[in-house]
Amino acid sequence: MPASAEAPVPAGPKVEAAQLDVVFGRGAAAVHAVRDVSFQVAQGETFGLVGESGSGKSTVLRALSGLNPDWTGRLEVDGRALGPKRGKAFFKQVQMVFQDPYGSIHPRHTVDRVLSEPADIHGLPDVEGRMLRTLAEVGLGPEFRFRYPHQLSGGQRQRVAIARCLMLEPEILLLDEPTSALDVSVQAEILNLLKRLKAEHALTFILVSHDLAVIAHMCERLAVMNNGRIVEELSVDQLRRHETRQAYSRQLLRASEGYDRDAAREQITYD
Repeated sequence: MPASAEAPVPAGPKVEAAQLDVVFGRGAAAVHAVRDVSFQVAQGETFGLVGESGSGKSTVLRALSGLNPDWTGRLEVDGRALGPKRGKAFFKQVQMVFQDPYGSIHPRHTVDRVLSEPADIHGLPDVEGRMLRTLAEVGLGPEFRFRYPHQLSGGQRQRVAIARCLMLEPEILLLDEPTSALDVSVQAEILNLLKRLKAEHALTFILVSHDLAVIAHMCERLAVMNNGRIVEELSVDQLRRHETRQAYSRQLLRASEGYDRDAAREQITYD
């Protein structure tokens, strides 16, 4: 439920990563996917991780979420250090919305089962009432309850995926390209839904995207990633004013604004 206006705000960051490293494989075949990544996210903030495919941004989310236990460095939520294995309390507090709504929901489970399962696992009361309220919150009526994923559109599936997270009343949502697999006409609807839910539930978001327009719409601050590293942190206001320090960030901005024939002729150098 939404936090009261009088609720105290924690002094420290809600989420912190420090010197996070992730390596896949060993020896000559090893891939250093995340290199010395550090950032802090405040309570109630939407923090963006932006970069092209392969920059390491989704790998950061998978380490934070507990899906990838093979990392080194320090990860904290509310000042508590996270280990490779997480208990139920963590998964009630932190939930993740995945990029592909077609792959993140079991194809043979009804919406009813998709939503009730996490509540049953955590022993939450009034599962049916909670389910109906949550469906309404994401813009789906009770008639969707017994439908299967193949009976839903992509946008409806993503709403179900968001509802599944909300069933546990989390404090933090990790959003991994939550609209990139959807039709353009639906993307804005889902982003605006997420913004409304964030305000209503006093949520903290970490949003991964390759799309600077999405980041600018959703976030207060962002970190630009390239080749596994954070190359620059800046506010969204700085992004909008093109106040970037790194050439890679300027290149992303230029690409997000469409093809520029003159810019394409320039020799791009990296800081």
